[in-house]
Amino acid sequence: MNATTDMVIRPAERADVPAIAALFAADPLGGHGDTSDAAARPLYEAAFDRIAESPNDALYVAELGGEVAGTFQTTIIVSLTGRGAATMRIEAVQTRGDLRGRGIGERMIRFAIDRAREAGAANVHLTSNLTRIDAHRFYKRLGFDQSHAGFKLKL
Repeated sequence: MNATTDMVIRPAERADVPAIAALFAADPLGGHGDTSDAAARPLYEAAFDRIAESPNDALYVAELGGEVAGTFQTTIIVSLTGRGAATMRIEAVQTRGDLRGRGIGERMIRFAIDRAREAGAANVHLTSNLTRIDAHRFYKRLGFDQSHAGFKLKL
């Protein structure tokens, strides 16, 4: 199957939540405590509902052969900086491990960039775990500059 011709990127549906959670749970570098355990499904569904209700957020899946092959989330942020410019933030980019290297991630990011342009955003931002050296090369190849240092405070 050729990912570039057979793949569909579409808004995620509530029925996709278990497959999306499984993508995160299978990520050895994520460190977010994600799980495929059905007992945690209400937490993921509640997060899905919050995202779905937000006019500034969107959750997508890349579907290949009828299965969820990847996911990402976008958020439009409007700030007074840049004379009120909008920025799209791309979050939670994940491709199924056995499907990496088939162009799925690139299609997802390019899709997000197209949505940013349509929304009138001036910038696209994303962050990547410092340990994800391959991801850093990937984002640079797609034109992203590593221009800022990110900080995180766990609450």
